[in-house]
Amino acid sequence: MNLSCAIIDDEPLAVSLLESYVLKTPFLTLKGKYHSTVLAMPELNANPVDLLLLDIQIPELNGMEFSRMVSENTRIIFTTAFAEYALDSYKVNALDYLLKPISYADFLQSAKKALQWGEMFHHRQTAKSASGKSEPESIFIKTERRLVQIGLNEILYVEGLKDYVKIFIESQTQPVLSLMSMKAMEELLPSDKFVRVHRSFIVQPQKIKVIERSRIIFGKEYIPISDSYKEKLYEFLSRNSLFTDISVK
Repeated sequence: MNLSCAIIDDEPLAVSLLESYVLKTPFLTLKGKYHSTVLAMPELNANPVDLLLLDIQIPELNGMEFSRMVSENTRIIFTTAFAEYALDSYKVNALDYLLKPISYADFLQSAKKALQWGEMFHHRQTAKSASGKSEPESIFIKTERRLVQIGLNEILYVEGLKDYVKIFIESQTQPVLSLMSMKAMEELLPSDKFVRVHRSFIVQPQKIKVIERSRIIFGKEYIPISDSYKEKLYEFLSRNSLFTDISVK
């Protein structure tokens, strides 16, 4: 599979470095490079790319603001010289972020995440077309150089680490580990069955037995519910509950 990509950075040296990385990565095709988000906007709106390498600190319209304006099918990898922006990248559901100076090894690891997302998205769309169903009953996850099929109804919750996700399955004592982002995992899972409750956790609400003090209890494990995701969870529970007095308070 091949991914089209674009670069936006107001530093010419940074653009040149990223361009060299893209050109030597076989599954990436460079479609554009820009020193301004304002200049890039009309072209990327008319011709969206699969992957956008986006600097955060850009004059006029910064990377965080611009990321909310691109196509929903464009995956974003932020590039920044400041580690404190890492948390902000989770808020806009970026695929990954790279801290400058960026090595090719780190770049390639992030690019592979984008490739895996692209492959999973393609397989999911193909499965939908073939089956005529709105959502699949299982997903394939790449782990330890293997593809493992996991039934959606078996998943309890997903925990996100920096570069990996851990998928906790009802019938297994050990989670399945996969090199992918939480954003990619969230998009892979059907939204009518799974809800993100924290930047590091996605749960399947029908598997929830107890919620206590902004925590979901799965056996001996406690999953935090963050304030930014609490309302979304309780809206989901309200739609699927016999009770009408479910509250986020």
